[in-house]
Amino acid sequence: MSAEGLTGLPGGFTGLPGGVAVSHLSVYDWPAADGVCGGTPHLHLTCSEAYVVTGGRGAVQTLTTYGYEVTPLAAGTVAWFTPGTIHRLVNEDNLRITVLMQNSGLPEAGDAVLTLPPKYLTDPETYAAATVIPADAPEAEKERIARVRRDLALEGYMALREADGPEPLAAFHEAAAALVRPRLADWRERWRRGAEAAAAATGEQLDRLERGDASHLAEAAVRAEQPSAYGKFGMCGRLDVYRGT
Repeated sequence: MSAEGLTGLPGGFTGLPGGVAVSHLSVYDWPAADGVCGGTPHLHLTCSEAYVVTGGRGAVQTLTTYGYEVTPLAAGTVAWFTPGTIHRLVNEDNLRITVLMQNSGLPEAGDAVLTLPPKYLTDPETYAAATVIPADAPEAEKERIARVRRDLALEGYMALREADGPEPLAAFHEAAAALVRPRLADWRERWRRGAEAAAAATGEQLDRLERGDASHLAEAAVRAEQPSAYGKFGMCGRLDVYRGT
């Protein structure tokens, strides 16, 4: 669910609290070369992400400059991580997750770089050729591409995990930053209309209350949405997504 939305009303941010967004995720059960079932390892550059586990069982493997970790996931678990965390979801038994994303769903709208081998990270065109799933492709072809790119990202991920020293991870960070640089102006606008607007609205409401002005309470509203798409092929699994994410 998108957190974007401004009105002409005072403090007029109308999105989800704090400028977050929501999607529902059924983690891939496709086995990989290492015998583990799950999704595509990747990182986000400007967004934190949280998992609220709603069913099943699995884990999230993470890789940072502090090393490799495995966090078990079961119904009721809430796990989250900050930008720069390479993460790979593992599906052990029908793992289902509600994903909370910073910046109005930006992690599913561009703020992600898969851990492909270095030769695929040289420029945006080469990276896109290895990762984009055409929207008009048949369902079977979308699944084939999603599996191929997952396996390619696992190849790069395992090399980073097994690296002797910090240099390969640092090189991946630099390559990822270079890949997304052309899109930063769009990301900044999404942040401005989402998280920044949400924080500014709270500040304005506090200012009003300090002045004894409660008029913004008369502008209260209720909103609800159903998913705008079901079963999209995402990085980690099949996604039910909401408008704007």
